[in-house]
Amino acid sequence: MLIKEVQGSYDLAVVGAGILGLAHAYHAAKKGLRVIVFERSQQARGASTRNFGLIWPIGQSAGNYSVALRSREIWLEILQASGLYHQKTGSLHLAYREDEAAVAQEFARKGPEAGFQCEWLDRTQVAKASKAVRKEGLVGALWSPTEITVDPRETLVELPRFLAAELGVAFHYGAPVTAIEMPLLVAGNQHYEALKAVVCCGSELNHLYQEELGGTELKLCKLQMLRTSPQPGSWRLGPALAGGLTFRFYPPFQICSSLHALRERIGRETPEFDRWGIHTMVSQGADGSLTFGDSHEYGSDPSPFLRNDIEELILCHIRTYLTAPEMRPAERWYGTYVKHPSLPYCQLETERNVTLVTGLGGAGMTLSFAVAEHVIRSIF
Repeated sequence: MLIKEVQGSYDLAVVGAGILGLAHAYHAAKKGLRVIVFERSQQARGASTRNFGLIWPIGQSAGNYSVALRSREIWLEILQASGLYHQKTGSLHLAYREDEAAVAQEFARKGPEAGFQCEWLDRTQVAKASKAVRKEGLVGALWSPTEITVDPRETLVELPRFLAAELGVAFHYGAPVTAIEMPLLVAGNQHYEALKAVVCCGSELNHLYQEELGGTELKLCKLQMLRTSPQPGSWRLGPALAGGLTFRFYPPFQICSSLHALRERIGRETPEFDRWGIHTMVSQGADGSLTFGDSHEYGSDPSPFLRNDIEELILCHIRTYLTAPEMRPAERWYGTYVKHPSLPYCQLETERNVTLVTGLGGAGMTLSFAVAEHVIRSIF
């Protein structure tokens, strides 16, 4: 590496200003370390800004539930200190079919034995918990109190400002890291020095450390999502909502013997939901808008185009359980993330003093702060 003038010297360099990178910066700075974060774009634009904004412990496996609760605890410390938008909404997994209710009721019995905080609510209790839920055909819902809603777009802009002002974290945007030969990094054609580096590359597996990441079994997932315009007046969603399709998607519900019948019925009646990996959820942003989603397409090179038929499938299912003043999509997008088939995330020591962390899948918002806490403890 041809060395030019070194622009600064730090204890930790973080590559990537998504939520995982910010979480590493937070924990390192809390230890009194000098931290710099590099982001190739003018602001983070990957999966961290294209999600529901849900801290979602109920969707984690039994082995990861305590990790999710620890991450939730750290989230609350940061959100309260920074004043960022958040709502401790909890969540409702809604049941409109008997097989959906069977899974929800079985998990309400078995889940607490595995440590989950949840309970079954009948249709009258659900109606009291949420005015946004359609009452026609409703059987009941699985209630979980642990979920928190944030606004990902606001958070990924304002959280770096908080970290800079309160903890002295340096940020360098518009600076893609093109080379790492510790203790030197090249970012935005400038040279920096750091004792250690953490690379949080998200779904960018073909840039830094392509060979190392290529052998990890990580797979790419594309999701379609929608957002309405702000709801009128002071209308609030209340608890985050998930439809009955979601029971077949998240790992904790696999302990339910009744899940097989639900999966079989969905595959028989509506195979298009399985074809596109669709399950539906609804959250509300700081401005009152609702986020709808999502689909899941796996492959190494997903299409860059949005599909109208996938959008209509998502909207049709959400209309079966949500009643809101404004349901028309105002924005549409797709996001990508990487997921490991068996591990909650990948941590690789690629060379001396460089750690790669990626592969949290759709649980980045939920797990990042606890994962980063573990990583920073392990490398410092």
